[in-house]
Amino acid sequence: MNGAVVRCRVRVTGVVQGVGYRPFVHALATSLGLAGLVGNDAGGVFVEAEGDASAVDELVRRLRDDAPPLAVVETVVADDVPARGDTAFVIVASRDVAADVVALIPPDTAACADCLREVDDPADRRFRYPFTACTYCGPRYTLVTGLPYDRPFTTMAAFPLCDDCRREYEDPADRRFHAQPTACPVCGPQLWFASHGEATGERADAALAAALDVIAAGGIVAVKGIGGYHLVCDAEDLGAVARLRERKQRGGKPFAVMARDVESARLLVAVDDTAARAMASPQSPIAVCPAAPQDEAMHAVVEAVAPGVGTVGVMLPYSPLHHLLTAPHPQRPDAVPPRLLVMTSGNVSDEPICTEAAEADERLAHLADAFLHHDRSIHVACDDSVVRAGGGAVRPVRRSRGYAPMPVRLPVPSRPALAVGGELKTTACLASGERAWLTQHVGDTENLETLAMLERSVGTLAELTRVAPEVVVADAHPGYLSRRWAQIWADDRGLLLHLVQHHHAHLASLLAEHGVPDGEPVLGVVCDGTGWGTDGAIWGGELLLGSYAEVRRVGHLAPVQLPGGDAAIRRPARTALTHLSAAGIPWDADLPPVSDADDRERTALAGMLRSGFGCTPTTSMGRLFDAVASLLGVRHDSEYEGQAAMELEALAAAAPRGSEVRIDVVDGSDGLVLEPAPLLNTLVGFLRDGVPVGELARGFHDAVADAVARAALRVSEDAGVRTVGLTGGVFQNVYLSTACRGRLEMHGLRVLEHAVVPPNDGGLALGQVAIVAAGGGTSSTGPRERNG
Repeated sequence: MNGAVVRCRVRVTGVVQGVGYRPFVHALATSLGLAGLVGNDAGGVFVEAEGDASAVDELVRRLRDDAPPLAVVETVVADDVPARGDTAFVIVASRDVAADVVALIPPDTAACADCLREVDDPADRRFRYPFTACTYCGPRYTLVTGLPYDRPFTTMAAFPLCDDCRREYEDPADRRFHAQPTACPVCGPQLWFASHGEATGERADAALAAALDVIAAGGIVAVKGIGGYHLVCDAEDLGAVARLRERKQRGGKPFAVMARDVESARLLVAVDDTAARAMASPQSPIAVCPAAPQDEAMHAVVEAVAPGVGTVGVMLPYSPLHHLLTAPHPQRPDAVPPRLLVMTSGNVSDEPICTEAAEADERLAHLADAFLHHDRSIHVACDDSVVRAGGGAVRPVRRSRGYAPMPVRLPVPSRPALAVGGELKTTACLASGERAWLTQHVGDTENLETLAMLERSVGTLAELTRVAPEVVVADAHPGYLSRRWAQIWADDRGLLLHLVQHHHAHLASLLAEHGVPDGEPVLGVVCDGTGWGTDGAIWGGELLLGSYAEVRRVGHLAPVQLPGGDAAIRRPARTALTHLSAAGIPWDADLPPVSDADDRERTALAGMLRSGFGCTPTTSMGRLFDAVASLLGVRHDSEYEGQAAMELEALAAAAPRGSEVRIDVVDGSDGLVLEPAPLLNTLVGFLRDGVPVGELARGFHDAVADAVARAALRVSEDAGVRTVGLTGGVFQNVYLSTACRGRLEMHGLRVLEHAVVPPNDGGLALGQVAIVAAGGGTSSTGPRERNG
C-alpha cells in the first residue's frame, strides 16, 4: 500500500559484477528515495531496499528492465523482511559466501567511447595511456583469478591504486566505481620495448613509438594484448606479410587484419550493416567479410593476407593499445600511422598463444624482430573470436574473447559435468543445472602444449563457476588425445567417462543453443570433414533424426573408401581419385587430379582401392568438397584444414550462374543415400567441354543444397518432423548454408542454424553435456586403478 514503509531483500543473478551494476542500483535507489544497501557476493548482487512500498516495487522492476548495457540479468528474486529504519542507501563490501548460484564473470569487452576520448585528450591524465578502462569496458575474464569479482582477485592486485584512481574507484557516482581494471600512468601497468630479446630502455609512449618505427620499416613486432600476444606487421607492406607467413610456416592460411576504422576496412572488404555492427560491438570479433578491394594495391593486399578464399577477416581496434597503434601521434606529425595491420596469434602454428614476456621472448624470438611487452599478467589466454558476418546474420566460427565465459542455458538440467569436445578447435564445457559454461577457444589438441592449455582452462573455469564435475564426457573417437586426457582426468577422480558420437554432439549443440525441448525430434543435416561413426567408418554427411538422448541415422552421403584414412585430408587429389573410382570414371590423364598424381601414387592408390588394405569407408561431405575442388583443378594439396573447400566456395560465390548438375537421393539399406556419382560424371563432361570452373563450382554447391532439401523433405513427410537443423563444419560455408536454408524454407520447413556456438567442432562440448544430461551417450570402461 502506498505510504507504507517496507523493506525488501533482493538477489540478482547473471552477469552483474564488473559491469557497473552496484552504482546503477545505488543511483536508482537514491533517486527513488530509498534507504538500504547493495553489495556483491559469490552468487551475484544482493540488495536490501527500505522505504515507500510503491518505490520499492519500482526498484525491483527496474533492476531487470533498466540494467546497465553490459549486464545480463538472469533472475531477480525479492522477499519481504522487517524494516530496520535505515536512513541512507550505501554500497557495502563484497562477501564471499556460499551461494546456490555463482556469479557470472563478464567477458573482455572493447574499449568504450568515453575511455577512447580520454586517451585522445591531451588535457586528460590518461592521455595516450594504453590500459585505460572503466566499469563499462576493458579486460575481465582474462584477468580474474577468483570470486567475488573484486580487485584483490584479479591480476590488477599487483597495481595499488594512486590517490586519484582510488577516489574514482570509491565514488559511486564515478564510472570507474569498483572497475577492477582501473589504472593510470602513475599506478598502472606499463609498456616496454625489447629488441633481439633485450629491453632497450624505452617505456610507456616511447616504447609504443619504437614499435611503430619497426613496423614502418617493414618489421614484425610481437605485441602483448588483452588475451595474449599478436604478431603484427603493416598489411600494406607485402614484403613484411610474406616474411611473417614464411617465419610462421603458415602456408596459405589467411591472416586477420586490424583496420583503423570501418572506412579503412572497406578498402579491402564489403562491410554491410550487419558486419559493421559486429565489428563495433563490445565483443569486437574478427568479422570474415567478402573481399572487395578498392584498387590494384588493395587487391594485392587481399591476395597477400588471404590468398584464394575470397574473404578477409577484419577487426577494429578493441583496446586502447590497438587504438594507439593505428592513430596519429600528436608529437610525430610526419609519421603516417598504419591503416591496416596484420594481427595474427602470437604462437608457432598449432601451439597455444603466448601470454607472458619470458615465454614470448623464448617462443617467438625467431618470428618477431621486436617486442612490445607490458607487465599486466594474463591469467587466462584468450584468442580473438571469429564470425562470418553479413546478409543480416552473424555466424560464429570461433567463440573466444568477448564471448567466453558467458554461459548457454541448457534445456535439459545437467549434473555437474565436464565435456572436452573433439580433437580440433577444442572448447571445453562445464555444466551444472541449466547453465553450460564454455571455455575460450583452446585449439587443436594434437600436442602436449595444447593439452596443457586445456587443463589450465578447465581448472580456471571450474574455480570461477565452482562446478565440481561428477560426469566427464568425451568424443567416442578412440584415437583422440582429448579423449585420453579426459579418461585420465576422470580416473584420477574416480569418475565414469561417458562417450558421445561426434555428429550427435553437433546436432545436440544446435538444439541446445536454440532451447529445443528435450524429446522434441529434429532432423539434423550434419556435414563435416571427419567423425567416428558408430560402425567404425568416418562419417561426415549424415541425416540424423532425434533429440538429445537418442538419434537415428536416416540417411547419409554414399560411402567411398578413403585410402590412408585421415591422412587423405591434406591431399584432395587422392580423395578425388577415390571418388572418381567409386563413380566408375576412368583415371584419364586429362583430368586434373590424375595429372597431378604421378605413376607411383596412382599405382599404389589403385592397389589399395582394389584390396581395401589401408582404406577406411567414409561418408564425409568435407571430403566430397575436397574431391570436387581437385577435380576442377582448384587445389590438389591443402596447406590447412578446409582450404580446398574455402577456395571452391569463393569460386561459387563469384560465378554469375551455376551449371546443371545433380546428386541423386535414393533408398538404401540403412536410409536415404545421397549419391554423387551422377554429379561427378556430369562435372567431368562439362569440364571437358570447357565450361568455366566457377560455374561448375556454383553448380556443385547448388546440387548439394538441392539434394539436402529433397532428402529432408522425404524424411519430413515420413516422420512428420517439420524442423531441420544445419550443423557441422561444412555449414561455415555461407553460400551452401544460405542455399540450403532457402530451399528448405520454400517447402515450409523450420530451419535452425548456429548463432551462439560454432557449427564446427568448437561447439561439440555443449552438445556433449546436453546429451549426457538427457541420459544419452555410452560409458567407457569407467574408473580404474592406474599403475603408479
